[in-house]
Amino acid sequence: MELITLLGLAIAVSMDAFAVAICKGLALQQIKPKQYILVGLWFGGFQALMPIIGYFLGNQFMDKISSFDHWVAAGLLAMIGINMIREALSDKEESINSSLNIKTMFVLAIATSIDALAVGISMSVMELDIWISAICIGITTFLFSASGLKIGSLFGTRHKSKAELAGGIILILLGIKIVLEHMGII
Repeated sequence: MELITLLGLAIAVSMDAFAVAICKGLALQQIKPKQYILVGLWFGGFQALMPIIGYFLGNQFMDKISSFDHWVAAGLLAMIGINMIREALSDKEESINSSLNIKTMFVLAIATSIDALAVGISMSVMELDIWISAICIGITTFLFSASGLKIGSLFGTRHKSKAELAGGIILILLGIKIVLEHMGII
């Protein structure tokens, strides 16, 4: 696989994580350097790991995974989106630390990397180096996620509750987009 194609794939696969990182940035008032690294590692790590897992699962599971991966991703994104909307509409303030806790980040990292698992399965039939591909995808996603966190925080510091509401809606729409793409509608 040539470098341009691999970079295009890495950028495409990282877009879900980028969108979710923007939403996370919307909810934060101030971002510390370790939070950029944390978000980048969660999303970049899972985006790198999932193609490797998919690659080794190979073609024998492609039909089983492709039949429901979109529903899992859409469901997880919808749950997180609904929770963000609920928090935006409530008067209760949530601490910043809880927004990047292990449970939340694990769910988001899984939800945004299910497509990468399917990409890894499709890579198993191509002749390419899965390790170079996974590293490229992981680094690209790390950079996009850290950038998304910053972009979201710049907007969110001025309009926190509206931004959380918008972030929740974006996550739900992202889940709907995944389903519609799978159905061939868009």
